[in-house]
Amino acid sequence: MFPSCCSKPADGSAKRSSIAKLLLGVFVVYMLHTAWLLYGFLNTKPCDGGRGEHCISSYLTARPRLQLSVFTCLVPDNSQLNLAVKIDPFDPHSTFERQVNVSLPEETQANGTLYAVVYVHKASVSPLEDSREVHYAAQLTIYITPTHREGQRDTQKRSSVRSENPVSHWRPHLSINMMSEDFTFNKAGLPSDVRRYMRVSHEGRQMMYLPLLLVNELSFRVRDLMEISSNTVQLPLTVSYEGISLRRFRFWVHLQDVVYSLRQFGFTEENIDEIKETLVGSNLYLLVLTALITALQLICEFLALKNDISSWRKKKSMAGMSRKSVLWRSLSTLLIFLHLLEETSLLVLLPVGLGACVEVWKVFKVFNIHVQWKSSRLHVNKLDEEERKTVEYDTQASRYLSYLVYPLCISGAIFSLAYLRQKSYYSWMVNSLVTGVYAFGFLSMAPQLFINHKLKSVSHLQGTVLMYRGVNTLISDLCSCASFFSSSGSFSSSHQLSCFRDELLFLLYLYQRRRYTPKARRRESGTHSKKVKTQ
Repeated sequence: MFPSCCSKPADGSAKRSSIAKLLLGVFVVYMLHTAWLLYGFLNTKPCDGGRGEHCISSYLTARPRLQLSVFTCLVPDNSQLNLAVKIDPFDPHSTFERQVNVSLPEETQANGTLYAVVYVHKASVSPLEDSREVHYAAQLTIYITPTHREGQRDTQKRSSVRSENPVSHWRPHLSINMMSEDFTFNKAGLPSDVRRYMRVSHEGRQMMYLPLLLVNELSFRVRDLMEISSNTVQLPLTVSYEGISLRRFRFWVHLQDVVYSLRQFGFTEENIDEIKETLVGSNLYLLVLTALITALQLICEFLALKNDISSWRKKKSMAGMSRKSVLWRSLSTLLIFLHLLEETSLLVLLPVGLGACVEVWKVFKVFNIHVQWKSSRLHVNKLDEEERKTVEYDTQASRYLSYLVYPLCISGAIFSLAYLRQKSYYSWMVNSLVTGVYAFGFLSMAPQLFINHKLKSVSHLQGTVLMYRGVNTLISDLCSCASFFSSSGSFSSSHQLSCFRDELLFLLYLYQRRRYTPKARRRESGTHSKKVKTQ
């Protein structure tokens, strides 16, 4: 009478579903918390002294006569200061740029370090004698391995091995920012990112914060660095200044924290330079929109992966599933993982590696291979009649496909080896295979579409997984094309060739799903909806 009460619950599937919902809920709460932080970041509430709040006013409100001085030294706060730039009088609301030549001490020429110390203090007073001075120390030299451009590769090969060791490089540009906005903070609600840069001075009962000074670390790129040799005596330095608002000051602070976190996650300096160009050259609202799109993509990818694993675990028969498509996807994911292994960070490698493991597991599943751990043997199950028919259609489609793919991939690899500069034969092989995956990856689903056409059915495919991944790839390709047609687009040619490949397959799948759905099933769903309406 009550079958739902008498049936046994599926404990395993219920637990997996609850864990997935819990993870999705945690992610949604995290995104809402991030949105709330962004709202507070964009709208800092000023202090209202009339309500009895403890306010911290700006030292610049009294318009003191200031001076900006830039010194160089070997160790901040513990070595001799050498004056490089002096701006007197200094207007916090101004914008200027100065070019000077800095003399390098012998320690710096011998792979040593040199710092720039920026002081804002009272005019005609030494910064060491001013009790209300503010300063910021920035490193002018960076200890990295020399980066050679394409035109320098031949000379690089002839040079000694010593040039490949890390050496000191000169940072030719120093960008200084200071908050020039007259803003009054509430002592109780002082933002944590501002508190790190704030020094408070007391004048009776009144509290004043000294100027908020910041050296913009996002302004320089690794490609602009100049190698320091033992014969280098002087190097040029461009010092620029710009007064900024509180919102922009907090924006720069957060971005520098993001760059620092990326370095901790293992990102290379070249990847960080690309991220810097994206962050610095974009609008704040565009960055927020990008973050929301990325969150939507993560949700779609998580749901697709969860449904894909659960559906493959429940699958008993492999009738209608293309073995060649699953094998091709597995090899493609492994090649992309090997390609990223030599030029990206651990944060990017983890999801790609997880996807590669899932695709390899699918290969064992679709070929009916079972590993017997006790006897250390591989056991292959026999195929039934429907699975044998699927294998025949799969082999036929793969043979037709090989007539197109193999000549194109081989000719492209030969052209790359003959006319393009390569790091090594291993790099050439991996890049050629990955280029083939990017350019002709859409053909991997052709055998599956051919099998669907022969069987006149799509019931063996996971429609939910394809829906999630179709939405995800649509968002990715729209963003890729928008970035490509904009001035800041820096995508590779292989990525440009792969635009809209998955959407074509998704549309073909939707057409097959519409065509091969049984008419009786549509009629049943239609009569069921009519009954619901009459009730």
